[in-house]
Amino acid sequence: MEVLYKSTRGDGSTFTASQAILKGLAEDGGLFVPLTIPKLDIPVAKLTDMSYQEVAYEVMSRFLTDFTEEELKSCIKKAYDEKFDTKAIAPLHGADGAYFLELFHGATIAFKDMALSILPHLLTTSAKKNQVKNEIVILTATSGDTGKAAMAGFSDVPGTRIIVFYPKDGVSPVQEKQMVTQKGNNTHVVAIRGNFDDAQTGVKKIFNDREMAAQLDKEGFQFSSANSINIGRLVPQVVYYVYAYASMVREGAIKDGEPMNVVVPTGNFGNILAAYYAKNMGLPIGKLICASNENKVLFDFFQTGCYDRNREFILTSSPSMDILISSNLERLIYKIAGSEEKNKEMMKALSETGKYEISEEMKAQLSDFYGNYASEADSAAVIKKLYEDTGYVIDTHTAVAAAVFQKYQDATGDHTPCVIASTASPYKFARSVLHAIDASKYDSMTDMEQIDALCETAKVKVPQAIEDIRTAPVLHDTIVDIDEMDGIVKKILGI
Repeated sequence: MEVLYKSTRGDGSTFTASQAILKGLAEDGGLFVPLTIPKLDIPVAKLTDMSYQEVAYEVMSRFLTDFTEEELKSCIKKAYDEKFDTKAIAPLHGADGAYFLELFHGATIAFKDMALSILPHLLTTSAKKNQVKNEIVILTATSGDTGKAAMAGFSDVPGTRIIVFYPKDGVSPVQEKQMVTQKGNNTHVVAIRGNFDDAQTGVKKIFNDREMAAQLDKEGFQFSSANSINIGRLVPQVVYYVYAYASMVREGAIKDGEPMNVVVPTGNFGNILAAYYAKNMGLPIGKLICASNENKVLFDFFQTGCYDRNREFILTSSPSMDILISSNLERLIYKIAGSEEKNKEMMKALSETGKYEISEEMKAQLSDFYGNYASEADSAAVIKKLYEDTGYVIDTHTAVAAAVFQKYQDATGDHTPCVIASTASPYKFARSVLHAIDASKYDSMTDMEQIDALCETAKVKVPQAIEDIRTAPVLHDTIVDIDEMDGIVKKILGI
């Protein structure tokens, strides 16, 4: 069955998967969603015998129906290869009554690699399928991980350029070093004086600038996105929840058909939306537990039905979740609103007033979700306790999820087997992780001394991604104000 896509704010016009991937963001400012979420019409018993790559094909082929089997399998083979330091690609680690789904074994040691390893291949294949002659300019905003993972994926990919914006003081030292040392003649990194929401809003504004799009087209360029607003980012994320369920069954943690709960640390909502799509495909997921840090705009939304970004922006030790405008939530709002018009009204209110409120009927459709948040103290305490009890070391974002998992169990008494999305290697946030374990012992060390101390503490080899930045030279040092973002894009492209 062919799956077509339409905009959450559009007139009902439909697009193939490859057209939606190429565009990234719809011309009306909406996000592409499938007209129907396809069913996972393959027995779990078969999935348990499959490799990650084979599961990826079964899931993605249901969504990307205009890709041939050969095209899609080629994209998957190029994406999930020796760039990952484990054949499992996304292994499960049982600790303290939960199963941590380790999504950080790729080239940049964060979960973004799971989708951004394949997006460049999906995009270049889509360009060929649609006879695109323009050079594709990937324009993206990052709260720390997307930027590096996208640049690593697109580095020196023919026919593409990538420009990444990040908040100058809003990422960890390791995240920044990974970005500013990125090689590749087609990669560009720009720091902005502002926060992630400023960067994301600026990128969306550039996407929606019709005059600039026409100018780019004249010069032989067209924009696309590597952010999770691109459906080509979201679909590959559905895969690892299906793979996690098959792994749970294979390992005897659950029986085929029994539910599992999922906890996801999230700011932009894409990662948990992928789990929601997996559930809608028929995967036996019970509760979708949405874990926020102190920027708890999503927690408040699930509590009250009011989404309100008019609040203080807090810099935390889990910077990839320091977000007040959760772009992917629009896909969920569209689904429960039931029409483009209702969704458009709410997104307009968000843009103009910074908030919107859903109806009681819409709120009733959110029963699959549970939202809570973890304070900085909660997260640090979980890191320390998990290490002392089990020897397992998790990063600050995963700690937010683990802390919320405990709150969920305490509040509900629900002990359904649970998968926690572990979204980054602790090496990416070594200072915060070691501070949580023993501030007095580690705080005076340099960043790289802390990397070595973490290796000794966690008994896990230092990832190659970290070794690569020890002595790497800084190649990108541009800093601009928010209102200069469109100008720097033109300058980089020479127009």
